[in-house]
Amino acid sequence: MVDVYQVRKELAVQYISGEGIEVGALHAPLEVPEGTKVHYVDRMSATDLRKQYPELSAVNLVDPDIVDDGEKLSKIQDNVWDFVIANHMIEHCQNPIDAIQNFLRVLKEGGILYMGVPDKRHTFDLDRPLTDLDHLVQDYQEGPEWSKQDHYQEYVCLVDKVPEEQVAARVQLLLNMDYSIHFHVWKPDSFLEMLSYCQGKLGFPFTLEKFQENDFEFICILKKTQNP
Repeated sequence: MVDVYQVRKELAVQYISGEGIEVGALHAPLEVPEGTKVHYVDRMSATDLRKQYPELSAVNLVDPDIVDDGEKLSKIQDNVWDFVIANHMIEHCQNPIDAIQNFLRVLKEGGILYMGVPDKRHTFDLDRPLTDLDHLVQDYQEGPEWSKQDHYQEYVCLVDKVPEEQVAARVQLLLNMDYSIHFHVWKPDSFLEMLSYCQGKLGFPFTLEKFQENDFEFICILKKTQNP
């Protein structure tokens, strides 16, 4: 049986060094090499995260050093970090292409973006349809509000499996809470399709250094290249 966290650690040893950030670490921060300095980013304090997500009440959470929208990283300057870690975070982004663009923005040239992404075939997202590239591009071009309610509807029906007569109320509750669901779902090939679009059509400055399936997830490691 694959030790998911050991694989993550081994890849961190190969690719992570210097000083950087981890976005959305919650209860499972990446184990990084000795001497590496990590600043933790989340959209709420650990106390507030526990209030919003009662299922996290019994686990130890990383208290963020920087409270910021992890998709936007608006409090962080360009070209400052050696690495960005975002494990099981990109699926919570309403605008994943924009999030990747911001992850790359805050990296120095040669910096590493390390992402662990759930493989929908092996998670509670099993019954959900893959997010197609056209949808992701529309989120990027128009903003994600057009699709937000539909995502909650799909999640409530196909993950929570709420009875039909309760769906509308449950969707509204999650919207009011701004609850962080998995907005998008991928398999390895569909995630690589998105990355190819980012690189080929949008000119995002990166090379794909590593792509490895890891039990219920896949790990994707990008290196920022020189800006065009």
